[in-house]
This record gives sequence, C-alpha cells and structure tokens, in this order.
Amino acid sequence: MDPSRLDPAIAATCTTCRFAEDKSNYWTAVMYFRHPNGSYIRVPQMANHNTGPGLQAGGMTIYYFQPGPPTKDLNVVAFAPGFRMIVGHPMRRTDDIPDTSPEYRQTSYRCFEDEDPLANAVPGYPGDTFHLPNKFCPHGIRSNIYFPQCWDGVNLDSPDHSSHVAFPGDTSTTGLHIFGTDCPSTHPVRLPLLFIEIIWDTRPFSDPALWPTDGTQPFVFSMGDPTGFGQHADYLFGWEGDSLQRAMEVCTSGDGVPWSCPVLTTQDMDTMNNCRQANKISEVVEDHYIDRLPGCNPLQPGPISATQAPDNCGAQTTWLPSAPTPTAAPAVVTPPYTVCWDEKSPTTWGALVPKCNSKPTKANSGPGPAATTLF
Repeated sequence: MDPSRLDPAIAATCTTCRFAEDKSNYWTAVMYFRHPNGSYIRVPQMANHNTGPGLQAGGMTIYYFQPGPPTKDLNVVAFAPGFRMIVGHPMRRTDDIPDTSPEYRQTSYRCFEDEDPLANAVPGYPGDTFHLPNKFCPHGIRSNIYFPQCWDGVNLDSPDHSSHVAFPGDTSTTGLHIFGTDCPSTHPVRLPLLFIEIIWDTRPFSDPALWPTDGTQPFVFSMGDPTGFGQHADYLFGWEGDSLQRAMEVCTSGDGVPWSCPVLTTQDMDTMNNCRQANKISEVVEDHYIDRLPGCNPLQPGPISATQAPDNCGAQTTWLPSAPTPTAAPAVVTPPYTVCWDEKSPTTWGALVPKCNSKPTKANSGPGPAATTLF
C-alpha cells in the first residue's frame, strides 16, 4: 500500500490500543453461533487475561515479540509505512498443512475450561487444537494467530498479501520456530513476531439443548467456516514515526506490562474503548439473530476448499454516505477471570500480570509498577 495515499499513523484520530502511538489496523473474521433453527448471532469478544486495569470492550491482544538465541541474527527491523500482510487461508476447511511445515501452527485455539487454562503454555502446542473445539468451553475460546517473521526486504505488499513474508524454518516441538530460529535466505530480514489473541465469550451458548445432536459444534466464522481451519488475520502497519523501533530497542523486559515501556505513551481504558467507528454498511450483523451470515456467505463445512459467495446474493456493498460516530458507551463483557492482580490472590502468571492499582492515564509515558511473582 502506498503510504502517501493512506498512512493510518497520520489518518487516524485515535486508537483502541493501549499505546497511543499504535494506529495500526488489525483484522480478523468474527465468530457466530448457529442456532438449531439455522439463524446466527455474533459471539461477543471479551477482555483477555492480564489486560487491565479496566475492562476492554472486546477487541484483541496484540504482542510484538523479538527473537532470542539460538537465533543468529538478532537485528530486528520495524515494519515500514505501507507494510501489510495476511496470515491464514480463509477458504481452508481441512487440516491439510503438513506438521513439518512452519505454517502448521500459525493458527490454533485454546478451550478455556477453567480460569487459568494451560497458564503460560506456548500456543499451538499440546492442549490447543487447530480446529474449533468440539466441546463446551465454560470460560470461552481463544484464537491464537502468529504472523510470519521474515521479510524479503523489498516489497511492502504482494499480490497475495503473503509471499513477501515467510516463517522461519524450524518445525521442532519446542516452540523454537516462534522465538529462536533463523529466516530463510529468500526472506532474510527479521521482523517483530506479531501475535494475536482473541477471546470469544461462548458462555451464553453453553446450553446442551442449543448444540447439534450429531456431535459437531455450533460456532462458525463469518466467512462461512464451521471448522476453524480457515481462521485468518490481516495487518496494516500504522505506528507513528519510529516509535515501534524505539520500543523494540528499549522495552526488552518481557513482562508484558505496557507502562514498563518508558518510550511509549499509555492510554486509560476509557480512552481506548471510546475510539469507535460508525457502521459503514447498512446491514444488521450483531446483537440480533440474523437469517444468514454477513455478505450472505454460505456455510461451507468442507473438506474441499470453500468458494466465493455469489455476487448477486443481495448483500449490501455500498457504503453509507455519512454515519454518526457512536456516542453511547460501548458494551463491555465481564470475563470469568481477573484482568489484573490485587496483590492478594494467588496467581500463576507472576510478573506478566499488571497490578490493579497501576492506573495508566490519558498520557502516561513513564514506567509504572509491575507485578511481582506470588507463589
């Protein structure tokens, strides 16, 4: 994308991210629940573990990881203005990626059967699934999405939005392909590892009477995927100036607490939640049961690859000429777990969890208190 035509860092007036400098676009398909009568309703998203204080209105958690030894080249280059990429295959409907491929673990799911599932286990390894869980998840389902970390060093985009980037080549069972391997010669430039987590609040749909009787599960992504193999995500870089590069050079503690990074500006949760876009299409897609998926995407369970929805299905394709910016407070889901540490309750997350009394302000660029481990 030509940054002279559209640069989110310049065009955006606010951000839903904790760091005010991050105006990037992060996109994934959304999840729907399919009622036994064939209608659909959007599954809410809820705040992730360790994202407080305050409750995020849906959204996702974004990580920027840096490689460590035994990686030979530890020089990480920030994304450039105009950079974009996609990960995953929206038409995929079966587990057809060989487990020897670096792409094998790019998308996965974690079934939250209790408050602290698998604690700090590496996503995409034993305990997680590559298909949507086919059982009740009392505390929700988490999507885990890894983007490629290696760039050809030339192209900000490519026709398929993915061939200009690549995954490192390691396929071990230790998780080294995520943090400690080297880029192929075709894509020699090391990028930050972009990782996304999304928690879907499946609690309202746990009534066994609402589930299929054939042993399948009732959740489906908006592009008509009931398998989960088609999970995918898009990224459009939009950090202001050199802020991401500075953060990678300075903020290396790895504790995940935003205000431990003194070179970036943190926002309070109200500021984040109130950065909202008006609907651009006159189509009901949430809060009510609908007869068909958005864009009239047909349900395609596979195992053959899905096909494009027909052009003449009657789906809305015209943007509204003008739409008022939402003024009502955004809906916030209270998760069945804590998002910060009260310094009293036991926690297995240790220093990865922010204290509940650490209050970021609308412009707090200084470091704040981080949690200490409680055993």
